Amino acid sequence: MPTFHVYKSSAKLEELRGADPVALERMVEKHCTGASDQGGAPGGFMDLNSFIDMSKSECLNESDDHTFQGALKEGDGFLESDCDEQLLITLAFNQPVRIHSLALRGPSDGRAPKTVKLFINQTAIDFDSAERGSAVQELTLTKDNNAEGALIPLKYVKFQNVVSLTIYVRD
Repeated sequence: MPTFHVYKSSAKLEELRGADPVALERMVEKHCTGASDQGGAPGGFMDLNSFIDMSKSECLNESDDHTFQGALKEGDGFLESDCDEQLLITLAFNQPVRIHSLALRGPSDGRAPKTVKLFINQTAIDFDSAERGSAVQELTLTKDNNAEGALIPLKYVKFQNVVSLTIYVRD
Protein backbone atom coordinates (compact mmCIF):
# COMPACT_ATOMS: atom_id res chain seq x y z
CA MET A 1 0.00 0.00 0.00
CA PRO A 2 1.52 3.38 -0.94
CA THR A 3 2.22 5.74 1.93
CA PHE A 4 2.95 9.46 1.59
CA HIS A 5 4.70 11.53 4.24
CA VAL A 6 5.03 15.32 4.53
CA TYR A 7 8.17 16.58 6.25
CA LYS A 8 9.26 20.08 7.16
CA SER A 9 12.60 20.86 8.80
CA SER A 10 13.11 17.13 9.43
CA ALA A 11 9.79 16.92 11.27
CA LYS A 12 7.02 14.64 10.06
CA LEU A 13 3.84 16.69 9.73
CA GLU A 14 1.39 14.30 8.11
CA GLU A 15 0.99 10.80 6.68
CA LEU A 16 -1.43 9.47 4.08
CA ARG A 17 -1.92 5.76 3.46
CA GLY A 18 -3.49 4.52 0.28
CA ALA A 19 -3.71 5.62 -3.33
CA ASP A 20 -6.45 8.23 -3.06
CA PRO A 21 -5.46 10.96 -5.56
CA VAL A 22 -8.00 13.46 -4.19
CA ALA A 23 -6.73 13.07 -0.61
CA LEU A 24 -3.13 13.29 -1.81
CA GLU A 25 -3.86 16.48 -3.75
CA ARG A 26 -5.57 18.00 -0.68
CA MET A 27 -2.60 17.08 1.50
CA VAL A 28 -0.13 18.66 -0.94
CA GLU A 29 -2.23 21.81 -1.28
CA LYS A 30 -2.57 22.07 2.49
CA HIS A 31 1.18 22.03 3.03
CA CYS A 32 2.24 23.98 -0.06
CA THR A 33 -0.25 26.85 0.09
CA GLY A 34 1.49 29.73 1.78
CA ALA A 35 4.64 27.68 2.23
CA SER A 36 6.67 30.83 2.78
CA ASP A 37 4.15 32.16 5.33
CA GLN A 38 5.05 31.06 8.84
CA GLY A 39 2.13 32.72 10.60
CA GLY A 40 4.12 35.77 11.65
CA ALA A 41 7.01 33.77 13.05
CA PRO A 42 10.45 35.40 12.85
CA GLY A 43 12.79 34.29 10.06
CA GLY A 44 14.02 30.74 10.49
CA PHE A 45 11.20 29.84 12.89
CA MET A 46 7.77 28.37 12.34
CA ASP A 47 4.36 28.22 13.97
CA LEU A 48 4.24 25.16 16.27
CA ASN A 49 0.48 24.48 16.04
CA SER A 50 1.10 21.49 13.78
CA PHE A 51 3.29 19.91 16.50
CA ILE A 52 0.67 20.09 19.27
CA ASP A 53 -0.67 16.70 20.35
CA MET A 54 -4.26 17.61 21.20
CA SER A 55 -4.95 14.23 22.82
CA LYS A 56 -2.38 15.02 25.53
CA SER A 57 -3.13 18.75 25.82
CA GLU A 58 -5.68 20.28 28.17
CA CYS A 59 -6.95 23.48 29.71
CA LEU A 60 -8.29 23.79 33.24
CA ASN A 61 -11.03 26.38 33.95
CA GLU A 62 -11.98 26.77 30.28
CA SER A 63 -15.54 27.67 29.47
CA ASP A 64 -17.65 25.11 27.59
CA ASP A 65 -18.39 27.63 24.84
CA HIS A 66 -14.88 29.00 24.32
CA THR A 67 -12.30 26.20 24.56
CA PHE A 68 -8.56 26.36 23.99
CA GLN A 69 -8.87 24.13 20.89
CA GLY A 70 -10.94 26.87 19.27
CA ALA A 71 -8.44 29.52 20.32
CA LEU A 72 -5.59 27.69 18.57
CA LYS A 73 -7.36 27.86 15.21
CA GLU A 74 -7.24 30.81 12.85
CA GLY A 75 -10.33 32.96 13.00
CA ASP A 76 -12.56 34.36 15.67
CA GLY A 77 -12.17 31.59 18.26
CA PHE A 78 -11.02 32.55 21.73
CA LEU A 79 -10.39 31.01 25.13
CA GLU A 80 -12.35 32.11 28.16
CA SER A 81 -12.31 31.02 31.79
CA ASP A 82 -15.54 29.57 33.14
CA CYS A 83 -15.32 31.01 36.66
CA ASP A 84 -12.42 33.31 37.56
CA GLU A 85 -9.63 34.83 35.50
CA GLN A 86 -7.18 31.96 36.01
CA LEU A 87 -6.42 29.42 33.29
CA LEU A 88 -3.96 26.53 33.23
CA ILE A 89 -3.13 25.41 29.71
CA THR A 90 -0.87 22.44 29.01
CA LEU A 91 0.28 21.99 25.43
CA ALA A 92 1.94 18.66 24.68
CA PHE A 93 4.08 18.41 21.57
CA ASN A 94 4.49 15.30 19.42
CA GLN A 95 8.27 15.84 19.38
CA PRO A 96 10.76 18.03 21.26
CA VAL A 97 10.59 21.66 20.07
CA ARG A 98 12.38 24.95 20.68
CA ILE A 99 10.23 27.95 21.51
CA HIS A 100 11.44 31.41 20.52
CA SER A 101 8.36 33.53 21.15
CA LEU A 102 4.72 33.38 22.09
CA ALA A 103 1.70 35.03 20.50
CA LEU A 104 -1.24 35.83 22.78
CA ARG A 105 -4.11 37.84 21.38
CA GLY A 106 -6.63 39.45 23.67
CA PRO A 107 -9.34 42.07 23.66
CA SER A 108 -8.37 45.67 24.32
CA ASP A 109 -11.12 46.09 26.93
CA GLY A 110 -8.95 44.99 29.87
CA ARG A 111 -9.86 41.28 29.79
CA ALA A 112 -6.60 40.19 28.11
CA PRO A 113 -4.01 38.21 30.12
CA LYS A 114 -1.78 40.35 32.32
CA THR A 115 0.39 37.96 34.34
CA VAL A 116 1.48 34.67 32.77
CA LYS A 117 3.87 32.02 34.09
CA LEU A 118 5.47 29.47 31.75
CA PHE A 119 6.58 25.99 32.79
CA ILE A 120 8.19 23.35 30.59
CA ASN A 121 8.13 19.55 30.65
CA GLN A 122 5.90 19.28 33.73
CA THR A 123 3.05 16.86 33.17
CA ALA A 124 1.21 17.04 36.49
CA ILE A 125 0.74 20.65 37.51
CA ASP A 126 -2.29 22.18 39.21
CA PHE A 127 -3.28 25.74 40.09
CA ASP A 128 -1.56 25.56 43.50
CA SER A 129 1.70 24.31 41.98
CA ALA A 130 1.55 26.94 39.26
CA GLU A 131 0.89 29.78 41.72
CA ARG A 132 3.65 28.78 44.14
CA GLY A 133 6.09 27.10 41.74
CA SER A 134 9.13 28.58 40.10
CA ALA A 135 8.41 29.24 36.45
CA VAL A 136 10.93 29.09 33.63
CA GLN A 137 9.74 32.58 32.72
CA GLU A 138 7.13 34.95 34.11
CA LEU A 139 5.57 37.52 31.80
CA THR A 140 3.88 40.77 32.69
CA LEU A 141 1.90 41.66 29.60
CA THR A 142 0.83 45.03 28.30
CA LYS A 143 -1.87 46.04 25.86
CA ASP A 144 0.74 45.93 23.06
CA ASN A 145 1.66 42.30 23.86
CA ASN A 146 -1.95 41.22 23.27
CA ALA A 147 -2.36 43.03 19.94
CA GLU A 148 -2.92 41.17 16.68
CA GLY A 149 0.43 39.98 15.28
CA ALA A 150 2.46 40.83 18.40
CA LEU A 151 5.11 38.32 19.43
CA ILE A 152 6.32 38.06 23.01
CA PRO A 153 10.03 37.13 23.03
CA LEU A 154 11.01 34.34 25.40
CA LYS A 155 14.34 33.41 26.99
CA TYR A 156 15.17 31.19 24.02
CA VAL A 157 17.97 29.28 25.77
CA LYS A 158 15.49 28.19 28.47
CA PHE A 159 12.98 26.82 25.95
CA GLN A 160 15.07 24.12 24.24
CA ASN A 161 13.97 20.47 24.03
CA VAL A 162 10.41 21.31 25.13
CA VAL A 163 8.01 18.34 25.19
CA SER A 164 5.22 20.22 26.96
CA LEU A 165 4.52 23.85 27.74
CA THR A 166 2.24 24.82 30.61
CA ILE A 167 0.86 28.35 30.52
CA TYR A 168 -0.60 29.65 33.77
CA VAL A 169 -2.68 32.78 33.32
CA ARG A 170 -2.90 34.32 36.78
CA ASP A 171 -4.93 37.43 35.92
